[in-house]
Amino acid sequence: MSGGDRPDITVIDEPSDRTSTLETFFIMKLTWLSHASWLIEFGSLRVLLDPFFTDNPAAQVQADDLEDVTHVLVSHGHFDHVADVGSIAKRCGASVIANFETALWVGKQGVDDTVGMNIGGTTTLTAGDDSLAAKMVPAIHSSGLPDGSYGGTAAGFVLTADQRRIYFACDTAFFGDMTFYAEGVDVAVLPIGDLFTMGVDDCVAAIKLIQPKIVLPTHYNTWPPIAQDADAWAKRVIAETGSEARVLKVGEAFEV
Repeated sequence: MSGGDRPDITVIDEPSDRTSTLETFFIMKLTWLSHASWLIEFGSLRVLLDPFFTDNPAAQVQADDLEDVTHVLVSHGHFDHVADVGSIAKRCGASVIANFETALWVGKQGVDDTVGMNIGGTTTLTAGDDSLAAKMVPAIHSSGLPDGSYGGTAAGFVLTADQRRIYFACDTAFFGDMTFYAEGVDVAVLPIGDLFTMGVDDCVAAIKLIQPKIVLPTHYNTWPPIAQDADAWAKRVIAETGSEARVLKVGEAFEV
């Protein structure tokens, strides 16, 4: 892949219960770019979540391969979530949305357009005539920045567009209040790697609690300490919950 090309992605089957009404809506496409990095596309919006490609052994693209990014969402300040925020935002002219302290830090990296927010707040991401709402929701995790400074409070995001709700739990332990923010979402993207986040057992417990229609795994298999068998996880989800599990390969996309 040349530096000017967009990353190759493969689209897997979309949900079978789509109604004819949804055909008039923009498809929301979620592409797993490895680790906890996702590309969310909706109309003219191209939103990156926690871009980490430099020194990422699982990445199949590099920061310079990502073009036309309109927004970057940052869940917290750890290096494996902010490594490429500055370079991508500056090159693409993207707006960076993060907790207040992390947004200040990103601004010091030379990014002009930042939105600092906090848990419970909602902001609207807009590109052309297209928009989606991003609500910052709690996560239980630490958030030190790469230079050792305080990175604010770790968070997840609930994205809403055209009556579809996508919950990115981001780096977190399992906690009961997930249901307040994410109960019955169309898609939940949950970590399974363990050690730094919840593992498979707690992830399955979270799915039972919030009852998403579809669930995707994230934050695993980047390094040996967070290695997991995602297919085994999916079998448990199918056997023990009422949700549909989808396992993406790096670079694959799911449409909703």
